Amino acid sequence: MNRTVRSVATSLAVGFAMYFAARGVWWIEQPTAPLLMVAAIALYLLVVNIAILGESVVSVRMPLWSAVFALIASLLIPTLVALSLEPTSYTAPFATWYIGGLGVLGVVCIVRRRFLFGWLILLVLVVSSATHLGIVVALNLGLVGSIMWIVVAQLLVMFWDRAVRDTERLADIQQAVSAWHATQEVRQRERRLRTQYALAVAGPVLSRTVASRGALTEDERLEARLAEGRLRDELRGADLLNDDVRDAITEVRRRGVVVTVFDEGGLDDVDEGRRAQIRDELAAVLASATAGRLIIRAARDPRIAVTVVGRAGSAGSNDDDLVDLWHEIPREDAPK
Repeated sequence: MNRTVRSVATSLAVGFAMYFAARGVWWIEQPTAPLLMVAAIALYLLVVNIAILGESVVSVRMPLWSAVFALIASLLIPTLVALSLEPTSYTAPFATWYIGGLGVLGVVCIVRRRFLFGWLILLVLVVSSATHLGIVVALNLGLVGSIMWIVVAQLLVMFWDRAVRDTERLADIQQAVSAWHATQEVRQRERRLRTQYALAVAGPVLSRTVASRGALTEDERLEARLAEGRLRDELRGADLLNDDVRDAITEVRRRGVVVTVFDEGGLDDVDEGRRAQIRDELAAVLASATAGRLIIRAARDPRIAVTVVGRAGSAGSNDDDLVDLWHEIPREDAPK
């Protein structure tokens, strides 16, 4: 699409430039210095083609040297035309070709994002045409059209650039929304899988509880509490768990330890390899813990991924404020 628009714009610019150059060649009165007229036309063709067709590696913006060359040429061309003719021929159709020609050159500078040079060329054109023809005559012979071309070109480029920016912003938003939806779908799928896993583990105990109408032995009550805790862990701390962590939590719970798991996104943006290391370290810490209550928390912290706090007493006891264990697992592996 961009290539098509640029090709059409390039073709139009070259066509208009050729038209005004042809008007200058088609003189109806012999110039007093025809070589100067030919030099003006040749200079115009050279500079306008460089301005239109000159490539910029970085963007559509015209190279600076090309813009400077165009400004210098806009100063020389009206003077060469005036020197090639008698004052009585200044208003002839072939003698005023530069008014439209330099208007096209100014438009090219505007379109190619050299706004200052485009307006300077227009200023030079107004001053030179007013000097040689008079401002009223110059306006009647095409200066108004050149001014309008440059103004319209400036407005169109501004609107086009704004539309491009809005389109890019909208595309970024759409990509972000798509990524968010994909992330949510993955998380929902993971939660379903975790719930299914937990229910598969807790299902037999729940069935036994329903069948016996709550009349459970001490061992069955323990298994029910373990199943309930495992289900809660799967829902609230899925990213922290692997088989070793699950086994370690189950083991400490069998010893009467109260374990609470909170996953608040501490492992977000941590690569899978480091996650595996964090889980292995967490399982080792739990296996060696002797506290009466364990709190495992994965908070959003730039440095720490997981914090394990061990209280000396069980929940509700007088010793609950005594910290028996404090272990922090960093998000990044320590350098060796």
